Amino acid sequence: MSTPDETIAELVLDQDTEEIVEVLVEHAVHQLEPASDPIQVAMNRAANTLAQRQANDGHWLFELEADVTIPSEYIFLQYFMRTVDRDRELQIGKYLRRRQHDNGSWGLYEGGPGDISATVKAYFALKLAGDLPSEPHMVRTRNWVRANGGAEAVNVFTRITLAIFGQIPWRTVPAMPVEIMYLPKWWFFNLSKVSYWSRCVIVPLLIIFAKRPVVDLTPEQGVSELFLSDPATLRHVDHFKPGKPLRNAFLLFDRLLKIVDRLTPDWVRKPALRRAEDWMRDHAKGKGGIGAIYPAMANAAVALRSLGAPEDDPDFIRTMQAIEDLVLEKEEETYCQPCVSPIWDTCLSLTAMTEAGAQPDHPAVQQAVDWLLDQQIFVKGDWSDQARDLPPGGWAFQFENDKYPDVDDTGMVLMSLIRAGVHDKELKIKRINQAVNWVLGMQNPDGSWGAFDIGNDHEYLNNIPFADHGALVDPGTADLTARCVELLAMLGYDQNFPPLHKALEFLENDQEEFGAWYGRWGVNYIYGTWSVLSAVGILGEDVAKPYIRKSVEWLKEIQNPDGGWGESCNSYDDPILRGKGESTASQTAWAILGLMAVGEVDCVQVERGVDYLVRTQNDAGEWDEEAYTGTGFPRVFYLRYHGYSRYFPLWALASYARLRRGLPTRQFEIMNQGPIDLGPLPFLATA
Repeated sequence: MSTPDETIAELVLDQDTEEIVEVLVEHAVHQLEPASDPIQVAMNRAANTLAQRQANDGHWLFELEADVTIPSEYIFLQYFMRTVDRDRELQIGKYLRRRQHDNGSWGLYEGGPGDISATVKAYFALKLAGDLPSEPHMVRTRNWVRANGGAEAVNVFTRITLAIFGQIPWRTVPAMPVEIMYLPKWWFFNLSKVSYWSRCVIVPLLIIFAKRPVVDLTPEQGVSELFLSDPATLRHVDHFKPGKPLRNAFLLFDRLLKIVDRLTPDWVRKPALRRAEDWMRDHAKGKGGIGAIYPAMANAAVALRSLGAPEDDPDFIRTMQAIEDLVLEKEEETYCQPCVSPIWDTCLSLTAMTEAGAQPDHPAVQQAVDWLLDQQIFVKGDWSDQARDLPPGGWAFQFENDKYPDVDDTGMVLMSLIRAGVHDKELKIKRINQAVNWVLGMQNPDGSWGAFDIGNDHEYLNNIPFADHGALVDPGTADLTARCVELLAMLGYDQNFPPLHKALEFLENDQEEFGAWYGRWGVNYIYGTWSVLSAVGILGEDVAKPYIRKSVEWLKEIQNPDGGWGESCNSYDDPILRGKGESTASQTAWAILGLMAVGEVDCVQVERGVDYLVRTQNDAGEWDEEAYTGTGFPRVFYLRYHGYSRYFPLWALASYARLRRGLPTRQFEIMNQGPIDLGPLPFLATA
């Protein structure tokens, strides 16, 4: 009988890739349960399917879907550039119509309530694409918009779109003078005080605000019918509100700025424009586009053309190509993603595969490890503004976004690499050292970690009129802090380690009264609570402590009758809905992993949750999940990670299969070998 290696070698000669994958997975996954056991069968099927989805170079990439505003904005951009592709426009129109609610509105996530801004953008995009206002679906939309405050009620970003296309006057948009580029760091507002995503969106917008481009449309293409009053007469759309003194003060300041803005001389404005253009071009280098997120890229493209950049401008060409790389063309419809998530998808897929038994010498594991290490960032980005002496070493979320590595991806990548045995390889230990050192240097003074910057917690800025989305800053959060605690504990650090001690204090203080933790980057309290329980569990916290028991009981109480867990994005708006929603595979996996992390392996809730995952697995070995369980900006922007229902359930099933037999998870298996010696960390030497 041939060995696995001999079988694989024979298959390589035959170039039968699909069979190679099946053999690799068969021999990679330990038989943690009898082959006939439903859990083992479900786990093997999930692992096999996930392995087949790995790209030839070792990475995984799944679709990342937002709401209808992104594909709508893609249509707007093509009209601005006068590069409309009629066939693609029709395909996007199909996507928009499919996602419309029966009442004519569009929501921010699947099954969510209608959102005025998303609805106005989708209606406008469909009208540009040729849908007639007399068609039933357009009539329903118009009636819904007018019944919900009219197009006057849209958010700032939608207002900017309407101004660019001549539907409302530019004076209705909050003042954002390009001279902001000159503001010193000690001023109450400057670019270093706002988050990475805000920075990348704002700088191109400053140029657009200064140039105030207007695209001429025919009356038939416009959306004046969505307004309750004549849009040409609109002046002050933002109004003072009783009991909001800070917001009202910023609103008054905004109106004064608009007066000053009209009086700004060219000798002041032109140098400011050049500074904004230089910043934008510097951050748009590389094929990933500025910030590697669609809104920033689209704004940069409009800004460059508003400045007179020709079509053969290298930065313009790269920006437009980066946008095109986000478009997904399917057989029936087309849509545009907000960004891509290969680093995140790869490290989480690798984690699931290794927990399911894939060994460090497995070819698929080695490929994933090599690919991830190739993506590590060794140049300084905007984060270094607050940490000038900190060497780089993190990972970003996308294929290329060198100026903006993030703590969440870096922590998850490191834990996946350690599971894959990278810590046993001397040549690669330096790479781990550099990344861990960067994570330590990114900790906030209060013990927490944010995503992209240190001390980016100037919450008062969310009161300025421009920031009606309420997400202008990047403060420390429980989920990111927990990720770093889990990483450091996995490396062998204990509670006597000062960064860990401070982080634990933050987590205990950040716990909600009812026992859960808020989920900033995933929906919502289930995500936050899973993150924290995973951290305190691996750290060895006494699970009998009241704050841990409180969170465990909360997770148990919110389990659905079908055995799964679910929570709607609407829980960010309505506290009554926290922990409530139709069961999903990803959220069920989070709850199971969280409970098991603190010793609840044998509880009935975990058993029922595992049974839910086994019962709901589809014929392809995956799980069907339409719900949005990823968070971009709470209450404003949500994400459907198409990979979440593929790797998180596998991770949960694999961990359960190990623990049920009294075997440690791969994570604890590594920890049981003793602390990982990374060598001296530069940050600790200077802290």
